[in-house]
Amino acid sequence: MTEIQNEIKDLLFSLGVSDVGFCHTEDGIGTLNNAVSLVVHLSDAIIDEIEDKPTHTYFNHYRSVNAFIDHCLLRVGLLLQQRGYKYITVASSQSINDEGWFYRGRYSHKKIACLCGLGNMGNNCLFLHKDFGAKVRLGTVFTDCHFENPTEYPENPCTHCNICKEKCPSGAISGKNWSTDRESFFNAAKCSEFMKREYKNIGRGAVCGLCIKYCPYGRK
Repeated sequence: MTEIQNEIKDLLFSLGVSDVGFCHTEDGIGTLNNAVSLVVHLSDAIIDEIEDKPTHTYFNHYRSVNAFIDHCLLRVGLLLQQRGYKYITVASSQSINDEGWFYRGRYSHKKIACLCGLGNMGNNCLFLHKDFGAKVRLGTVFTDCHFENPTEYPENPCTHCNICKEKCPSGAISGKNWSTDRESFFNAAKCSEFMKREYKNIGRGAVCGLCIKYCPYGRK
């Protein structure tokens, strides 16, 4: 691992981030094709409180963790810039309205986290961290700084148990195997519309969390 990678890891772990990875991707942002992925493990106790709907505490936790991740991304970017590199941060939770379709961010955090060897994708459309399972939030920084990249990747832990499909109140999870074409196995619009309608008194319908709560991988 290069000196700058160790600097980035030391910085992020000192801030409280749970895991860090590095990768190269041919389709980065502009000319920046190298990426840093950071992982924050959500509170087990807060996730445990979720039963048949999200809690106000979970919404606050979700929002707080997103803000924390965005702060950490900026700190990494500033470190890279001090070392003479360019950087672009991808916000932890930001939808971009692209021709009327607003269920995507600027770039997939999940894809980068997988390329970094930090975990894999489940049929619930959630990133499953190799240690923490679905109970994580992600952030990404793109840069022109070259990294040593992973050579080994963990096996996909998703057992296709369909618990997530059974517990999903919106019917957005199809139960089909994960695919790079998200719409073929997960209906993001159905998920979002259900939350806004049914949980509007909890953060105006911005969160649910049942698929995270009931995914068996990574649960204690």
